[in-house]
Amino acid sequence: MRVGLLVTSMVVLVLVGFALAALPVPGYLAAGSLGPRAGLVVYDDALADGWQDWSWNIDDNLANSSPVHAGTASIAVTFSTAWDGFKLGRPSALDISAYDRLQFWIHGGSGGQEITLQVGGLQQKILPQANAWTQVSIPLDEMGSPRSVGDITWWNGTGSAQAVFYLDDISFVSSGVTPTPVPGQTGPSLVVDAAANRRPISPLIYGMNFAEPDLAAELDLPVNRWGGNATTRYNWQLDVSNRASDWYFENIANKLDHPELLPDGSSSDQFVEQNRSHETQTLLTVPLIGWTPKSREFECGARVSRYGAQEKTDPWQPDCGNGKKPDGDDIANLDPLDTSLPITTTYVQDWMRHLVGKYGTAASGGVRFYALDNEPMLWSSTHLDVHPQATSYDEMRDLTYAYAAAIKAVDPEAQTLGPVVWGWTAYFWSTLDWESGANWWDHPQDRLAHGDVPFLEWYLQQMRAYEQAHDQRILDYLDIHYYPQSIGVSLSQAGDAQTQAKRLECTRSLWDDQYLDGSWIDQPVNLIPRMHQWVDTNYPGTHLALTEYNWGGLEHINGALAQAEVLGIFGRQGLDLATLWDPPRSGQPGAYAFRIYRNYDGQKSRFGETGVQAASSDPDRLSIFAARRSSDGALTLVIINKDPTTPLTSTVSLENFSPAPPAQVYRYSKADLAAIHRQTDLGIALNHFTAVFPAYSITLVVIPASPAPHRPQYYLPISYNWAASTQRDSLSWYPGSR
Repeated sequence: MRVGLLVTSMVVLVLVGFALAALPVPGYLAAGSLGPRAGLVVYDDALADGWQDWSWNIDDNLANSSPVHAGTASIAVTFSTAWDGFKLGRPSALDISAYDRLQFWIHGGSGGQEITLQVGGLQQKILPQANAWTQVSIPLDEMGSPRSVGDITWWNGTGSAQAVFYLDDISFVSSGVTPTPVPGQTGPSLVVDAAANRRPISPLIYGMNFAEPDLAAELDLPVNRWGGNATTRYNWQLDVSNRASDWYFENIANKLDHPELLPDGSSSDQFVEQNRSHETQTLLTVPLIGWTPKSREFECGARVSRYGAQEKTDPWQPDCGNGKKPDGDDIANLDPLDTSLPITTTYVQDWMRHLVGKYGTAASGGVRFYALDNEPMLWSSTHLDVHPQATSYDEMRDLTYAYAAAIKAVDPEAQTLGPVVWGWTAYFWSTLDWESGANWWDHPQDRLAHGDVPFLEWYLQQMRAYEQAHDQRILDYLDIHYYPQSIGVSLSQAGDAQTQAKRLECTRSLWDDQYLDGSWIDQPVNLIPRMHQWVDTNYPGTHLALTEYNWGGLEHINGALAQAEVLGIFGRQGLDLATLWDPPRSGQPGAYAFRIYRNYDGQKSRFGETGVQAASSDPDRLSIFAARRSSDGALTLVIINKDPTTPLTSTVSLENFSPAPPAQVYRYSKADLAAIHRQTDLGIALNHFTAVFPAYSITLVVIPASPAPHRPQYYLPISYNWAASTQRDSLSWYPGSR
């Protein structure tokens, strides 16, 4: 080592999780001194023993006489082409376990360079100062605390040549500084592999039912569903619906400023127009039940004055009952004509022609999706005044054949969704099966009459048979509903601590074939993989839609965490379309779960659209979802801490991805339920970072991608040791190869 060095400027940048603020890149080059220290020399007037020049495509001089920082020589480097590099390497790795930082001096010459430094697990941009020597000092703990090193690279991460710059006094040193401890409990390990399990994430999974217009606009909502029990009996010509068992089977007309203009200006027209103004796709429920309200005049389907005393009556219309006798049995002789008139496929086709005439076909910006009614396996209860008979396998097949074919006849590009069943039992059996009561599952009459095949599998088989017979696909999406059945979870307030824990845990029912559902279902649901398997086996090419679901608690951070988890699962598991029933208001925590994926920064920046593999060693505590974004190549991570009280400190390992630090960090947490906050940018190593994830929080990390280096036709190092080549990966000296 030389003595009497002229020590100029330096700053030590310590990046530990999110605990300390990260300086901008030039902050590595500033004034200050760490004082004398022992070091392990890499270059000091000449390369130390064992070090070699493995550079490519550059002009360099390891005995440059001016400028020098100290002594008699420095290194002059000129990047003469794009993506070239100055690399120092060793045939065998050097033990650096006694040292805690890499430091060197750099002189920018005329200045303006942008240099990427790469050492082991670290990649960091360096912006040297013009006409001055400055010192760079980088903690090894930000490189993953390597115990050995085999190469150091300064490479050209830009697309053009750069002016000459100079390096001197390169060494590994021991500062004696004790690293700042990271707060919080040690959390699960997280691993992301950007090259594994790559799959498209459908934007349609971020949909809602009847979303608030302002929230829809803010999120650029991809799809908005017109659904629910009232849509089964909606008269598009009169703009009136029967509310079925939701409200005493009453025909209730929608309020309009100009009802004389109907069917123009109806609520359904307004719904489509609202969606079009936000470039949102419309998912419209069309009736298959065969009945629709007969006028805009108020009427109800179970009048006490006609059918006698009933279990319940409308508090504001006491003559309108719930269709059940005082003992709870259904009234058997309700007359559909009290409220409704019969309709056929022609009614639906006329509605479509009205919509196509106003808004165009599905291919030209009109209504794209048509749902084949709503929860038909519940018609005998929800619409018992017009459809008291139990829905069967055959009825569902025949109605789908008739109505789906009618839809395709009017607009061949329109997408159909069916059979829109309500939940678990309807996946396996029809209403006719459970009508017999008692232990009906031991003798399901309808299923046994159809080869003992679960209903949805049989339904898919019938749709495939139709296509084979008619050379036309009439079902595009297998459409199901799913509400977690654990008490107090779905469509509920957040509840107590036990309920909140169950809410977060039971998201496993969407994907985990080992998760025993804690409700009356009492078996693994494995919902999305199960449905994919049924589709692949029975009608390949059919998309999968979940047009009603709800994990509850949307007014609370707990519900926001669950909703963010659910959206992450949808993307990871390859769901094609989803619409949340009873969505949150714009200011509620549940809305922020959608913002994390659709508008985390107020500029409509998005989570990536190509999912990649991301795994947690304990996803019940800390889960992770990852994607690549095509617009800028960034790797986007959503990390959810489900512990209500404990911050978790975890290391995220990155495989098959080269970051260009710093990363952007956005967080939604119980610290502020009214905003997503941008955190301090994160200094990040090439293959990992460590961070603190606060209790009950959703963290989005956006990691920019380094530009892929250009691989020259010939790139042997200037001083290549052929004898030692077998000791290294043949590309180990190339930046980004590790």
